[in-house]
Formats: sequence, structure tokens, C-alpha cells
Amino acid sequence: MDSLWVFKQLYDKGLVYRGVKVMPFSTACNTPLSNFEANQNYKDVQDPSVIVNFPLVENEDVALIAWTTTPWTLPSNLALCVNPELLYVKVKALFKAPKAFQVFYLLFRFPGKTLKGKKYKPLFQYFAKCSEKGAFQVLTDNYVKEEEGTGVVHQAPYFGADDYRVCTEYNIIQKDQAPICPVDASGCFTSEVTDFVGQYVKDADKNIIKWLKENGRLVNASSYKHNYPFCWRSDTPLIYKAVPSWFVRVEHMVENLLDNNGKCYWVPEFVREKRFGNWLRDARDWAISRNRYWGTPIPIWVSDDFEEVVCIGSMAELEELTGIKVTDLHRENIDDLTIPSRRGKGVLRRITEVFDCWFESGSMPYAQVHYPFENRKEFEDSFPADFIAEGIDQTRGWFYTLLVLSTALFGKPPFKNVIVNGLVLASDGQKMSKRKKNYPDPGLIVQSYGADALRLYLINSPVVRAENLRFKEEGVRDVLKDVFLPWYNAYRFLVQNVQRLQKEENIHFLYNENTAKKSDNIMDKWIQSFTQSLIQFFKAEMKAYRLYTVVPRLVKFVDMLTNWYVRTNRRRLKGESGTEDCLWALETLFSVLFSMCRLMAPFTPFITEMMYQNLRHLIDPASVEEKDNSSIHYLMLPQVRENLIDKRIEGAVSRMQSVIELGRVIRDRKTLPVKYPLKEVVVIHQDPEALKDIESLQKYILEELNVRQLTLSTDKDKYGIRLRAEPDHMVLGKRLKGAFKAVTASIKELTSEQLEAFQKKGSIVVDGHELHEEDLRLMYTFDQSSGSAQYEAHSDAQVLVLLDVTPDQSMVDEGVAREVINRIQKLRKKGHLVPSDEITVYYRSQPEGEYLDSVIKAHTDFILATTKAPLLPFPVPKTASVIIDEKTQLKGSDLELTIVKGSSAPRAPLNGPACTYVNLQVKVNNKEQGSTWGENLFFSSLSVTAGTASPGPAPSTDTIACPYVNLLLCNAQPAECQSGDVGTLLLVNPVGQNRLNHEGLLSETAKVFGLRSRRLKLYLDEDLTQELPADSSVKSLDTKTLFVRVLPTTAEA
Repeated sequence: MDSLWVFKQLYDKGLVYRGVKVMPFSTACNTPLSNFEANQNYKDVQDPSVIVNFPLVENEDVALIAWTTTPWTLPSNLALCVNPELLYVKVKALFKAPKAFQVFYLLFRFPGKTLKGKKYKPLFQYFAKCSEKGAFQVLTDNYVKEEEGTGVVHQAPYFGADDYRVCTEYNIIQKDQAPICPVDASGCFTSEVTDFVGQYVKDADKNIIKWLKENGRLVNASSYKHNYPFCWRSDTPLIYKAVPSWFVRVEHMVENLLDNNGKCYWVPEFVREKRFGNWLRDARDWAISRNRYWGTPIPIWVSDDFEEVVCIGSMAELEELTGIKVTDLHRENIDDLTIPSRRGKGVLRRITEVFDCWFESGSMPYAQVHYPFENRKEFEDSFPADFIAEGIDQTRGWFYTLLVLSTALFGKPPFKNVIVNGLVLASDGQKMSKRKKNYPDPGLIVQSYGADALRLYLINSPVVRAENLRFKEEGVRDVLKDVFLPWYNAYRFLVQNVQRLQKEENIHFLYNENTAKKSDNIMDKWIQSFTQSLIQFFKAEMKAYRLYTVVPRLVKFVDMLTNWYVRTNRRRLKGESGTEDCLWALETLFSVLFSMCRLMAPFTPFITEMMYQNLRHLIDPASVEEKDNSSIHYLMLPQVRENLIDKRIEGAVSRMQSVIELGRVIRDRKTLPVKYPLKEVVVIHQDPEALKDIESLQKYILEELNVRQLTLSTDKDKYGIRLRAEPDHMVLGKRLKGAFKAVTASIKELTSEQLEAFQKKGSIVVDGHELHEEDLRLMYTFDQSSGSAQYEAHSDAQVLVLLDVTPDQSMVDEGVAREVINRIQKLRKKGHLVPSDEITVYYRSQPEGEYLDSVIKAHTDFILATTKAPLLPFPVPKTASVIIDEKTQLKGSDLELTIVKGSSAPRAPLNGPACTYVNLQVKVNNKEQGSTWGENLFFSSLSVTAGTASPGPAPSTDTIACPYVNLLLCNAQPAECQSGDVGTLLLVNPVGQNRLNHEGLLSETAKVFGLRSRRLKLYLDEDLTQELPADSSVKSLDTKTLFVRVLPTTAEA
């Protein structure tokens, strides 16, 4: 409603006028429709198809022929239109014959522009007076196409949008003149068309065709099947008809619009110059009125003859002119208000039209703050807007209306920066439609994959480059799988190893950026440098609003962090290379993850917040600068630490990655899993400096490719390597057709030197045909005389990698051992175990003594070094608490693995009480009484007295005063905040009193381990075969060990 002021300003500037607009019109509903409504109900119909002749005034023996499927528009014909660039022909019939057999003689060809300005005889005389204004002549315009019809289009300007535009450009009609539109709102001819007055236009078609035939103007009549719009309400055919409308003048300010557009920064930039710029260059006056009830009323009051017009710009002005206070500007409140005429024309009434909704959208900057009636300073300080974003379709919508109104009102652009998004389409490329249901439920997508995965999928797609995206659910799933899960696993790996450090080394990890020591490890330096380079890039590109470059780099960084840094430094992070090196690696990983979370927070707000709420507890409070750090979204973006950027190290690691990736390709090609070690990798590079970089990272190459030796060389001829090429038969065969066979033969004759040049250049000419990378497949071969047959080769544009693919038996055995490790680790993961969980692995390989069994026995220490869990042969002790077991096949043998709780290290025999204790000698009224109290005092005695007597010296002792029994919990974990699986229970306390029976023994045992809700059994042996009889003498148990078994619950059973 606040757009009234905007309209009043335009009106006062003389930019508002009343004209007509050709619109889809429903004759059944007597109302125009929007283009959106007109597109809702298309049907295939049969319409009449006629070709009509238009004799030239200069020579009536020569006629132009035009085609139309709307004969009812012919009475309103005012011109003909041809394409100036198309070729037309002049023909002459050789003799009279039935039309189906008529023969024509071609006289000559000529371009359409030759016909421009030629006069012709009008079909009907209803509007013959229009010839005085230039009607009934040939016009030219490029909208005429050759695909259908005759290339000559008849012009009825008030029944076709292009007809109206072309006739207006040639001044045959004026925008503000009375329209020549002899069809009423019901679709019937008015009195001007005397021969067909009162007839419905579609019914009049056959009578018009009859008239044309009788008057010698019909060349051909038939029917034509095509797609035609119907009214979505009445299901009747629509017509296109001129409707009175209110316009804002735009054409006069096209240059200003283009100038202001040039002051805006567009992303992508091509939209400004191409799509939007082209639209502005062809801008037409803007029809801002709509024939609706709901909408913002256009504030114009007019006399009955439209000669007196008053435009209202505010509620106060309306109240002043009508004498009635107005608080709501909707139609029902103001349509009945009248304004007295100042010219003696009675009263002025409001026009019935409402604003086009795009006019209100374009008024948004001013209307939203009620400018200029309020917030004047705030608006003027913040206009133009710093930034807006919308879809590519808004080049004809919001972007356009914002610019038109801002230019008209203030002479400047409405925004400084704009990001243009593409459209999200269904997977089949069609628009998403509720009716077709051709898209997945967004709620289910978020529920299944999370809002962050959906967000990242969209902002890492062509949409942010103003291109369309075919939405696929698999794309969201891939983001979760390829980005979030690896990223989360890196975060979880950090947390697990921080906990391990606390548990094993009693070191509380706290990160302080200011005091963190600089690591000497090259991979630490690399990831830190890579991170700082990313932050630098991030800030520069975000400042330029280029999301389409930032997000791919962030996603790539996840891969670099997880698949390169964490993967190559797992042993360091686990503390295998010493505590100091472990701390360096943990500080590096924490620093990188923390920076990454802050960078990703605007794009993936939920997962970053979840990670931060845990990571923040690992930050030294002394290093926190923000006043409120309770959320990651309160933190500033990290600053670039340029002292950490080292492009040389980044380049070296990039080369290392190339070598490793090429080696992996060779392994995949030869189906050699990385678990199986190989003898040698040879790296050939022409740059000695590059080889030095690769050598500095040798241990990572050897580990990642699982090879024994790295050899570096600049001489590929030493290894007898040659390139050969094979054509892509499908691509080249389709393109070269008959020449394919000869070109294929020539491709196979290309020398290694020619193909090396092709590798560098990317193209090569063979038999006159230019071939590119997608046309040829390059392969490496070895000279038989070179002795390099054991190698397999692969390369990119820079480096060549050779891999010795002939493993010996010891390497095969190690590979099998790695397979066993892999099965154990997967079983661990399946059992939801973390690295700090103490476990023992039992195995059985059958048949015993076969290959697999012998490999496991020979590599037990190797397996233990990786899994950090003892590996023992079956049987599994009956007392063991089994976590998970599995049977699998490996190398032709059955392998059974069982993981149990706790380490297999033999427990030291219990000599004496398992717990610490203190003996108490209590004297009450000169009577001594012995007691034992379990505490963190060992082999100590205290003397306690009551009354006035002074305590005497305690008797020295190193034995427990009361009989006791040790307890060992076998198959469960303590509960009720208890810990440990060994305890000591006093059978009598104080000495000689409160002796336990069997039932009391079970009850007190349950209390010791916090298992009071569980049923227990006590055994005399570790194998749990000798249950303690219920009638056993408790006295006989003194100093013994009882084994406690927890019985399963009903649910567990």
C-alpha cells in the first residue's frame, strides 16, 4: 500500500498515461487473464487455416498472400509484415487448373526489405480511413519466421502483441488513440463490422471465409491442428484482445537505464551485459494495471469521460479531497469514495484497476520503510542497497522494476551488487510442478540427509552461476557421503585422540593459537599453508560475491584434509611417533578444523555449530578474543596468517599427490589392491627441482602406494618408454564417417615424439583432421630390449610414474596379513568400538595349518602393531565378555573372528586383599574392638577411643584384621557409577560379628559392583565350572577369590 507515493511521483513527472495492452482474454468470463493463467490450460484443437491475397495498389495483377488461423481478425487488418532478411519469390501461374494441379513459373527471388512500404488493397472497408495514417502497407520486422505460413503476416494490431508493437513503431496507430477493436467483452463483433455484427468471433470464421471466397480474396482454406490456450475457469477458447491499461513511460529513459545498470556489479557478469542489458535496450512502456479485485488499488480518480484525472499520493491527501478519514486503502474501503470535480463534471470515481504486483515489488525499497513519510534519514543513508539476490527469471521481473522505478525517481541504481541464481528444475529438466509431483518431498530430503547437505548441494551447483540445475536426490546423498561424513570422521578422529592423550598420558589438550609451537613436520606445514591460502582466497572471492568459486574450493579442502592430511598422519595423531610429535599433529588438526568450521559456518550452519560446541572446550580460555563465543555464528572469520603460507611446500605436496594418484590408477588397472606391497615405484620428471620436492616426501609415497623403494629419474629413455595412440571409435567414427578408416591407420603410425607434443598442446592434425584429447586414448609401451617388462606406466602432463607390478611371495603374504587387519578393523567398527576401547581378538582359521593360518601366525606382531589389540587363537575363554563375532572367507579358508572386552594380558594372582584397607582398633569404655575399613591407606593401623581416656599406641600389623574374599567380575561392566572389575568383600566386620551367609554374600557382591538389580552366580574357578554351593561355610572362603557371573536379563536371553 505504501507504493502510492511512488506512483504519485511518476504521475507528477508525466510518466503515467492510459493506453491499451493486448492480453489473453476470456470471452466467457468477460475478463483479461495473466500470461500465467493463460498457460494453465492448453489443448490441441483444429482451427481454420486460410491463405488470403492482398493485391498491390501499384499493380492489382500482383498480390501478396498471407496465412492465418484466426480469420475473425481479418476485418481489423491494418498492415502486412515481412522479414527484411528472408528471401521471397514472385511466381506466375502457367495456366488455369484445379488448385491441386496448378503449375507456377518462378519469376525471380528478392529479400523481404524490397517489399517495405508497398501499398495494397484492404480486405474490408470498415477502417479504410486509417489509410490516411499509413495503414494498408507492407512493414518489416524480424519476428516473422519461415518455419510456418507464407512469410507474410497480416497485422491486426489490437488482437496481437507483435502486431501492436510493429504498427506502433510505424505510427500506423498511436498508443493513446481510441483502439480499433471491433470485438466486445463477450467476443462478439460490434457495429463497425456491419457484415458480421453480433456474431461470436469463432462462429464468424466460416462466414468470413465464405465472404473471402465470394469476393475473390481466398487462395486456400483448410484446417490446422495446433496447441491453443483455453480459459482455466470456463474451459472456453481464449482470444488475444486489446484491453485499456495504465502505463509508465520507459522507452524515453532506456539510455539512463543502461547507464545505471553499468554502475551495478553483477554476478555472473554476463547477465548484466547480455540477458539484462538486451532486455533494457528493447524496453517498452510498462503496463502497470491489472483487472483484478484483490490488489493495491491504483490511486487515480477520473471523470466519466476520462478528461479530468486526479492522482492521490497519500492517505492525508485522499482524506482532504474526499472529506472522509481513511485508514485502510483496500478496494472495499475506497472504491465508493468520490472527489468533487473542479471542472463541473460531477464527481470523480476511482478507476477499477489495481497495481501489477511487480510495481509493488519494484517499490519495495521505499515502501518497506514508509518513505518519505517516515525514516527519511535511515533510507537515504542505506540507499542504494549493498546487495540483493534473485533468480535469472527476475531479469524481466524484480531486477527490472527496481531499476525502472529507481531511475525514474532518483536517477540512480537501486542496488550496488546483485547475485543472479539459476532455476532449480525437476530431474527430467521440466519445471517443478505440484500437479505433476515431479520432485521429491523437501521435508523428506531434509529428514533423510539434513538441511546442511541440501544447502551445500544447491550452493555447489550450476544454480549459483545463473545456470539451471536438474535436482537429483542422489546429489544430496553424495554431499552427505563425500563431504560431511569424511569431514565428521576427521573431527571425530581428533576428539578420540585428544581423549586418548588424556587417558594414556594424562595430558589435558588445550589449543592456544598464540603459544602453539611451530611444527617441523612438512605435512603440518602444508595443511597450515593450504588452509591460510584458502582463507585468503575465500575472503577475496566472497568480497567479489563469487560463490561459484568459493564453495568448490571449500569442498575440495575437505578432501585434502581427510584423504591426505589425516590419512597420511594417522600414526602421528595416535601418538605412535612420540608425545611431542602427537601434540604437534593434534594442534595442527585442531587449528585446521576450527578454521574450516568458521569458514563453512555460513554455508552449513548446523554441522559446524555441533562440532564447535565440542571443540570450544579444547580452546585455551586465555586465547579467546570474542566477548560472546557461545556459538560459532558469533565468531569472526579467521584472519589470514601470511607467515604460514609456503607455496613451495604446497607445490611439493601437489606433486606428491600426483605421483600417488597415478600409482593408484596403475594398481586399479592391474587390479592390485594397495594392501599388497610392491617392490618399486619409478618417478620420471624433467625438472630436477620437482624431483627434489618428491624426494622430500618419499615416506608418504612409499606408505600410500605400499611400495618398498622410490626411484627418481629425468631419463625416460632409460626405461624404453614409448607412447602409442588408439582412436575413440565411437566419437571419431560418428564424426569422420568415410575417412575414419584411413585416419585410424594414420593414428597408429604416430611417433612417440608426436604424441608427446600432442600431450602438451592438446590437439594434433592427422590427415587434415584436427583431433583433440577426447578423440584419442594414449597408452605407454616398453621396448622389449629395455628389460622394463615388469613395469606398468601412467602419466599426466607433468610426471610419469612406473610401478613394478611383480610382487614376490613375502609381499603377497604381507598383503594377506593386511587383509586380516582390514577384517578386524571393520568388525571393530561394526561393534561400535573406538580406538581407546581395550579389546582382545580371537581367531580361528580352518583348515588349520593351511596358507591363511600360517600367514596369520607368521605376521601376528605385524597385525598387533596396527590393530593395537592382542591377537590370540581360539578357544575364547568362557569368562570373556564377547562384543561381536563374525565368520568370513579369505584366501580359500574360513576365518572366524571374535572380539572380547578387555586386554588378554594375564592377571597377576591375588596375594592378599585386592583393595587397599586400614585396620581400626576402637576402644569404647576401655573395651577394645577390632574393625577394618577399606580406604586409600595401605597396611596402616589407627587407634580410636571414646570418653576421656587417651588413646594408646596402635598395635603394629601388616595383615587385615577381618576375614575377606576377593571378587572378580567376569562377564559384565560395573554400574551405578562404580568402576573396575576386581573388589574385596569383608566376610565379618567388626571382628567376630556380622558374619555373612550365602544370600548375604550375593547381596553384598551386587552392591560392590553396582549391580543390585541383576541376578548373580558365584564360582570357585575362572572357567566358571564350580559354582559356590549355597550351603558353603563362609569361614572356609577366607582369603580366596570368587568369580562373579552376571545372569542375562529376560530381554538379553
